[in-house]
Amino acid sequence: MKKIVRSVLVTGGTGFIGSHLCEELLSRGFKVCAIDNFATSKKSNIRYLLKNKSFIFHKNTIFNRTLMNRLINQCDIVYHMAAAVGVKYIIDHPITSILTNLNGTEIVLELANRYKKKVIIASTSEVYGKHVCLPFRESDDRILGPTNISRWSYAEGKAIDEFITLAYANEKKLPVVIVRLFNTVGPRQSSAYGMVLPRIIQQALSNKPITIYGDGEQSRTFTYVLDVVKAITDISLTKKAEGEVYNIGNEQTISIKKLALKIKKLTHSKSPIKYIPYKKAYGEKSINFEDMKCRIPDISKIKKIINYLPKYDIDAIIENTVNYFLEKGNK
Repeated sequence: MKKIVRSVLVTGGTGFIGSHLCEELLSRGFKVCAIDNFATSKKSNIRYLLKNKSFIFHKNTIFNRTLMNRLINQCDIVYHMAAAVGVKYIIDHPITSILTNLNGTEIVLELANRYKKKVIIASTSEVYGKHVCLPFRESDDRILGPTNISRWSYAEGKAIDEFITLAYANEKKLPVVIVRLFNTVGPRQSSAYGMVLPRIIQQALSNKPITIYGDGEQSRTFTYVLDVVKAITDISLTKKAEGEVYNIGNEQTISIKKLALKIKKLTHSKSPIKYIPYKKAYGEKSINFEDMKCRIPDISKIKKIINYLPKYDIDAIIENTVNYFLEKGNK
């Protein structure tokens, strides 16, 4: 008999992706409970959801074992989105980042296993490290930099999260799914933690210099947040996806320089484009920074299991995100 999912828990539920995921789950008729401590998020992301009788929010931390024990016991699926995010945040707060990502996931898995509740773990494309073989497949080897480069602590921490998640699946038979997210962008994303798209959009709308770190030739893929949360929800409800790792991303690539030019044109901005050396961008902490020239996902695995196909291309992503900042007064 097929299990009916009625109630879900979203950790990091007021975050950029977490808040959109809560909205997606509510739209499908689920009762949604969210927990967040606002470390890298804000209450305004879910203010409109608080009037929904199917939505409950707890301002608290996932390190509150007593509360987490109760919330996990009461739900059918746990979507573990809580994490330290953003290159800048990770460089500025390496200890907090490591402990949040490692210990938080450990608590979620331990309690989920107690009640045998399904867990969806949000991982990241960062786990691929400096791998140069493109596109990245879930089964590819990982190539990381030295331990004195803070960026790799995030990649390693999320990889350990994956290891322990799969260990619970193999040893304890816990139903789990791991999703590796590639540059999720869109409304509600903050530029405060090193996110490139909202930063450039806000600079362009303010007619301030558009700053590009390095030479701007580094290329990226960008995935619209609505494509991401739909994929996360779809795969969480697919029994045959359990015990596996899946890339969620967009295969369309663009250099940061071309991205800036697109945004400048769309916003009719008078902003000059200014190239900033990493040393100047990150100051003395630049010695603990290393950037990637290219990062592209292979999404064939997730396509096979849920017919995943991103709906939004880069032009639609930019236009929708620009409109969001215009509506909120570019704040």
